[in-house]
Formats: sequence, C-alpha cells, structure tokens
Amino acid sequence: MPDSAIPVNNSVLSVSALNRLVRDCLEAAFPLSWVGGEISNLTYAASGHVYFSLKDSAAQVRCVMWRSRAQTLGWRLENGQKIEARALVSFYEPRGEFQLNIESLRRAGQGDLFERFLRLKAQLEQEGLFDPARKRPLPAFPRRLAIVTSPQAAALRDVLSTLHRRAAHVAISLFPTPVQGEGAGQRIAAALAAAAASDCDAIILCRGGGSIEDLWAFNEECVARAIVASRLPVISGVGHETDFTIADFAADHRAATPTAAAEMAAPERQQLLAHLARQQQRLQQLTRRRLADRQQTLDWLRSRLLHPAERIRRQRQAVGELARRLHQAGQWQGTRRQMKLNALAASLKQLDPHAVLARGYALVTGPDGRALRDSSAAAPGSQVDIRLARGALQATVAQVVAAPEAD
Repeated sequence: MPDSAIPVNNSVLSVSALNRLVRDCLEAAFPLSWVGGEISNLTYAASGHVYFSLKDSAAQVRCVMWRSRAQTLGWRLENGQKIEARALVSFYEPRGEFQLNIESLRRAGQGDLFERFLRLKAQLEQEGLFDPARKRPLPAFPRRLAIVTSPQAAALRDVLSTLHRRAAHVAISLFPTPVQGEGAGQRIAAALAAAAASDCDAIILCRGGGSIEDLWAFNEECVARAIVASRLPVISGVGHETDFTIADFAADHRAATPTAAAEMAAPERQQLLAHLARQQQRLQQLTRRRLADRQQTLDWLRSRLLHPAERIRRQRQAVGELARRLHQAGQWQGTRRQMKLNALAASLKQLDPHAVLARGYALVTGPDGRALRDSSAAAPGSQVDIRLARGALQATVAQVVAAPEAD
C-alpha cells in the first residue's frame, strides 16, 4: 500500500486512549467465536479467575475466564488439554495485551458430539420417551436391587459401600457391562433388559464422571429405549452432578452421582428402624387406650350384670311389693265400695215405706187399692184400709174434712 493511502493523524494520543481505541476496534470487529487450541501456562487465581494461554503449533494467545464463568464449568482445566473456547476478542488496556475473554469451554471434538446429543434428545423427547407421566415410582421397601455397570468401575464400589451402610438387608444383583468404548451402548442395553427380567425391584444404572466421549455410551438411542422398555423403575446415576446424558432423561429417576443413586434406591435401615419404633410406640399407645376403654365398658357392664340368685331375690322382692300394693289396692277398693254401698243403703232406707210407718205414719188406701193423698178422694161411709208398721186396720169414713185453702 503506498504511503499516501495511510491516513495521517497529527494529534498526539495518550497510551491509555490508544489502548482504549484498540480494544473498542477489536471488540467491534470480532463477535463471539469458537477458538480451538491447547492449554498452557494455566493459573487458578485466589480470586477465582482462571488465566491460561491457548496455543497451537504456530501461535498462542492469552486467555482469561472470570470466576462467575469458571464456577459453572463443572470440570478442572489442566495444562496440555485440548479445548474449544467460546470467546470475545478483547484487549487488556493496563498492560497493552491482546487477550480472549472466555465465555464457555468444551473439550476439543465435543462440538459434533454435542450436536448429536441435542438432535437425539429432541427426537426422543418428541416421541414421548421423557414424558414425566410415564415415570414409575420407586419401591418403598426394595428386597433386591439390580446394578448395571462395569465390575471394575469405581462407581460400583461407591454404590455397594453406600447400600451396605444404609441398607445391608437389601440383596444385590450385578449385571456387568462395559460402560465405554466400541459397542458399549448395545451391551448396556442388553444388561438393562436382563435386569428388567430378573426378580429385582429396581435398577441402578451407574458409572463415574468423564468427558462427553467417555459418557457417550449413555447417550445412545438403544440405551434410552431399553430404559423405557424396562418393567422395573430405573435410576440413572451417571457421571457427576453437572453431567447430563440421554439416559438421565429417559430414566424414571435421575441421581446426581452414583452414590446419590444408591441413597435414592434404598431407604436407610436406621431410618426404617426408627420409623418402625415410632409406629410400634403409637400402636402400643393405641392398644393401651383401647384396652382401657374396653375395661371401662366391661366394668360398666359388670355393674349391670346380676347373679341369678340376686336377680331371683330382687324379682321375688318386686313380686312381694306388687302383691302388697295389690292387697292395699284391694282393701282400698273394698272399703270404697263398702262406703258407697252403705251410702246407697242409707239412702234406700230413707225411702223405705216401712221405715216411715215405723215412725208412726200410716198408709191409707181406698177401695181400689190406691193410696189416698187427698181427703176429698174418700166419701163418708166408704171403706178404707189403714196399713201400720205392724199390722193393718179396716175403717169406715165417718166424716170428710176438706183441706184448708192455700193463702
């Protein structure tokens, strides 16, 4: 380029202003980009920030990953690692150094695998394999657990140790399988099918952490379908807490680690014993309370229950009382009737004509036998009969005296 093409700026810039312009130009010219290389000069600062160089065979560049980003990484960086960094091209003004501000990291070669992971996840999710409605609950009191993993896996030792500590009474069946490498996915699916056909109550699918390549067998479609086809609930305890595989989404329950999977599969024996002790105490209290209630009811019934001899005595006493009352009632009734009879007799006696005659009165009847009540009913010389209290007289009327006129 000829010199005349270079713009001339005669103003004098400070170093700070120059570096600021450089930074602005770089950040405006380069969007977030993926950059691949090898880690060197790695430093974990006390502040939590991470500093390193990213290099290839011909060049290198300084990189910084701030603490907020580094805390979410989930794995530790080491010198010599091949990585791919999503970074913002920047310029550190105080020292005038070109650098990359790292937003996220992945191990080299993981980009294609991650894309495959996302495509398969979307496909299986659309088919309904991850639907929470089909997830099966874990048995509350398992008798036997199936473990699908490699016999050499450290995860198996962690699971067995945890189960022995928490629930030594639970039997274990191991279904061995490779957990990485060529054909591992098909072997894991076959082991899951064998475990599902066993007499176990649940399945623990586990292995330790690793890179996406190490865990790729658990991202294969055959493993996901074997989990869904299992008649037993499956717990996925694959990798570390930050690792997610297709198996985690297909499983009925996902545990952050193999140890957590063991804790999820079997309730702690001591907790069960403590629960049983509490239930036993409640049952004893309830039994004692019910026995006390029944005893009180029995006492009440006993107080009402009489010996046959006592019942006969009481009935005899009641019959005697009734007889006495009947006798008294008969006496009273007889007395009342006698009094009434006497009153009637007295009344009748007063009306008895013989009683009148006994007091000196006489009954005079005419020749026709009718009682004479008026002197005018008899004529002089007529015959009349005079009846006395004792005996009778026959007389002839000598004179009739008329009754005086009433005033």
